[in-house]
Amino acid sequence: MQTSEELVKSLHPLEVRVLLGFTENQIIDAAALETSLGYNRGQANQAISWLSQKAYIEEVDRNTVTRYELTALGRDYREHGTPEERILRVLATNGPMSMPELSSSLGLENRDTGSAYGALSKVGAVAMDGDKKVRLVDAEKAGAVKAVRALLDRTHDSEILEAGRLASDELAVIGRISRKRGAGSAAFRQAETEEVRYRLTAEGLRMKQLLVGAGLTGEEIGALTPQMLREGNWKNRRFRAYNITLPPGRVLPGRRNPYCEYLDHVKNKLVSLGFQEFDGPLVESEFWNSDALFMPQFHSARDIHDVYYVDNPRHAKAIEEPYLSQVAQTHENGWETHSRGWGYDFDRDFTRRLILRSQGTVLSAKQLPTAKVPGKYFGVVRCFRYDQVDATHLADFYQTEGIVLGREVNLRTLLGFLEMFAVELAGATEVKYVPGYFPFTEPSVEVHIKHPVLGWFELGGSGIFRPEVTQPLGVSVPVAAWGLGIDRMALMHLGLDDLRELFSSDIENVRLRRAE
Repeated sequence: MQTSEELVKSLHPLEVRVLLGFTENQIIDAAALETSLGYNRGQANQAISWLSQKAYIEEVDRNTVTRYELTALGRDYREHGTPEERILRVLATNGPMSMPELSSSLGLENRDTGSAYGALSKVGAVAMDGDKKVRLVDAEKAGAVKAVRALLDRTHDSEILEAGRLASDELAVIGRISRKRGAGSAAFRQAETEEVRYRLTAEGLRMKQLLVGAGLTGEEIGALTPQMLREGNWKNRRFRAYNITLPPGRVLPGRRNPYCEYLDHVKNKLVSLGFQEFDGPLVESEFWNSDALFMPQFHSARDIHDVYYVDNPRHAKAIEEPYLSQVAQTHENGWETHSRGWGYDFDRDFTRRLILRSQGTVLSAKQLPTAKVPGKYFGVVRCFRYDQVDATHLADFYQTEGIVLGREVNLRTLLGFLEMFAVELAGATEVKYVPGYFPFTEPSVEVHIKHPVLGWFELGGSGIFRPEVTQPLGVSVPVAAWGLGIDRMALMHLGLDDLRELFSSDIENVRLRRAE
């Protein structure tokens, strides 16, 4: 058991200053330490954590606080107006305008202009006339626009609004223009934090008396620096005592992360089967991410990929021909694929929009123009897609993506590869195949495996690429394609039941997992 002198010596200056700086009934929290002691947030949280573990402070209460932080998009709205405000202004000045004219005049993308128009027309503020031009009807009906403006104006003093200081109607408005994750496309980012308040315990008050008796202030020097030696100011300072009773640090040899080892295992397996590996940039254009895969630009099928848009630069310089023209015509009228296409005007500006890739299939599409026939290709691809994080979903994740080209390739070929993935790479004992739908494959198949804890879950999607995908990119033979969640495969292989454990910050748990 440590003596009182040893306990005093074991305290860090951050802890000493807290114990000396607060009285019995004073509230101790991070904000108080920042204000009264000049700590930054990291120092405050560290001091509170140490003191709590030693039972020198005890919890008084805790509350969940919701805050709304202005995003870069919100700052743009504050300075230049929301899309709705800008539409009302330009119509009031210039009169009726077509949707393309509105988008061009405002410098907005078609989808943003369309969404803003929809919100305004719903309340009767604007309407479409017989010439298919948008005209101003009654700007006063756009009450929600004024409510959003009022919230944006409140951020001039502080860009963070606390939910507790907003009225119920304001909370309803800000709830519509904020997001918890992936807030790049919202005016506010919603964040919830738990604020805990503490006070000194009886043991903490006793330690405070010991510190006073020992003459400690929390300003003691922990290390002698060259600057102190040059200036000589160490002569008038007090040094912290060394505690030679503390156990030495462990020597831990370096080990590879078990998930990284698993990824290499998958790659080695596929290479041994004759596959060639492909890779590509994290930032892709809408063309390769979706358009080249015959996903219509303004269709609900696009909603399954809630992408993250790149702010700067916003667009790729160009899309390679003849693939741009052939894909565009395929969307519009089917081109030479014997398809009717989707029957809309392909937006050649939107297709250059830069995003973080939302699916690994983008690399399969980019491989098609240069692929050899027959050929087998794969990639282990990091993807980004807004999702609610839980045991089987992450906001950024890895997919193992692949294609097999050949005149004899068919659904039987595809099912053979899917079984290999599920059984040999994921270690599943129960596998089932479910018919699926993807805009770029027909037939389409989803493969499901049974986890001993999580039960049945989808491993990924697959199918035979449609001619509308392969022919515009110069391929005339059947192509089997798949995109499987390799993170989920790793759950089975490593004996885990939560995807978040693959990226755990608990290094001890990672060491134990590796040792097994």
